[in-house]
Amino acid sequence: MSKDGESVVEEKTFHDVPRSKIPWHPTIDYSKCVACGKCVNYCKLGVYEFIEQNGKQKPVVKNPNNCVVYCNGCDAVCPQGAISHPSKTETAKVVNQLRKSQKHA
Repeated sequence: MSKDGESVVEEKTFHDVPRSKIPWHPTIDYSKCVACGKCVNYCKLGVYEFIEQNGKQKPVVKNPNNCVVYCNGCDAVCPQGAISHPSKTETAKVVNQLRKSQKHA
């Protein structure tokens, strides 16, 4: 709590890097997606949400920064292979670069 009694929300970090700076989250290929909802049901962190579009329910990535860095379990849950994540190797390079730049700041 702050001095004035308001809640202060600290930004989530991953290895001391602000989570919002790490490009790790799922992408949905809607040409493959059949809107089965398995991704929405699988992820308990609220990354996905259903929205209504043209009278149909469609999963969307609502909270990308809720996705745990390097977790890609929803990729395997999708029966159509419509979900993908960035390369873990490339993401690790980005995280390491951000950590180094923070140390020099």
